[in-house]
Amino acid sequence: MPKQHTPEFVRWFRNSSPYINAFRNRTFVVAFGGEMLADAQFASLVHDLALLNSLGVRLVLVHGTRPQIEQCLQQRKADFQYVNGLRVTDDVALTCVKQAAGSVRVDIEALLSMGLTNSPMAGARIRVVSGNFVTAQPLGVRDGVDYCHTGEVRRIDNQAIHRHLDDGAIVVLPPIGYSPTGEVFNLTAHDVATATAVQIQADKLIHLIDGKGITDNRQRLLRELTLEQAEALLAGKHKLNEGAAISLASAISACRQDVPRVHILSRQVDGALLLELFSRDGCGSLVMQDQFEDTRQAGLNDIGGILELIAPLEEDDVLVRRSRERLEMEIDHFTVVERDGMVVACAALYPFITEKVSELACLAVHPEYRNHGRGDALLKYIERQSRQLGIQRLFVLTTRTTHWFQERGFKAGELESLPVKRRELYNYQRNSKVFIKDIC
Repeated sequence: MPKQHTPEFVRWFRNSSPYINAFRNRTFVVAFGGEMLADAQFASLVHDLALLNSLGVRLVLVHGTRPQIEQCLQQRKADFQYVNGLRVTDDVALTCVKQAAGSVRVDIEALLSMGLTNSPMAGARIRVVSGNFVTAQPLGVRDGVDYCHTGEVRRIDNQAIHRHLDDGAIVVLPPIGYSPTGEVFNLTAHDVATATAVQIQADKLIHLIDGKGITDNRQRLLRELTLEQAEALLAGKHKLNEGAAISLASAISACRQDVPRVHILSRQVDGALLLELFSRDGCGSLVMQDQFEDTRQAGLNDIGGILELIAPLEEDDVLVRRSRERLEMEIDHFTVVERDGMVVACAALYPFITEKVSELACLAVHPEYRNHGRGDALLKYIERQSRQLGIQRLFVLTTRTTHWFQERGFKAGELESLPVKRRELYNYQRNSKVFIKDIC
């Protein structure tokens, strides 16, 4: 590796480590169309999927077959018909559906079975499982149209899928389903992916589509959408391309049924899966069941993230140094802001109930997430906590951030106004200034 690239690589690798830890043993459903198999990026996608598997991510792959089916029909000089975006699957089309599903599955399994030396798949030894995990029923006659062998998902065998995932295998699901009467139905990959993500209680559903992802009316990528925003966008006047609209509808349906995160990525971006999962702001569109960030009481599992967050501020003498042992003892006092598995902000609250006063300490926000109101939101959260305890005043000791606190209603105070126990711990060498705010 060229020497000039070393710092950038090290920084990226270090920044990705929280995500690696957060995603281990999590279940992701990844959906992509049959177009991807003819795409130059498909081999790279398979390599990235193998990497996720090696990092302990449990993967279910759902693939489409539309271009393969159409190619088969054209070779047979057979007609094909779509109504409301769904294929009318007659007997000839069903034969092509079966052929395409088998061919695509074999191609995926072949690529995932590679293990050549000096290739990204070297030593991977991935086991791939496919089977009759999807029970389907006929779509029937709708608005006078008989969809023949086109069906819809009735049930996913989540127990069987989880058994294979527990064994470390990647599960591959084609867009076909089976009925208890032995019939085969042609399904859409989006419906299979959505139903699978819901019924196996996946942590993420990921769609790879044509185009940038979900865009606004000026074709700017929308990186984050709450469920409510996604519903408004789909129902609004802004026209999305077909793939984006179908994926957004899938995302809304999945989130409504308790899938926490749905990612919609461009299949044309090399490494889109890794960029989305292992960089702070990703490269696609994220639809979330709830707010992307979660403010909550810290636990022992957060200690590593807190230490990493406050270390630079301790080096600059902005914060008092805290050892891991001290953090373990005081972790119940800490609140953290978590962004998709990573601690991006923290603060500690030490109440003095008798005096009806609390100390705010160790308020820190990651440099890449400052200037977006996170510090203010965390301060309001701490104030609300204090009021619930009957606290009337909040104080802080600071050496370098006096203006920030003054701008938020804190006023200069005297050391003598602090509780006796806190005065006894005052570090005269640091010579911190006292600021107090009435919050009652």
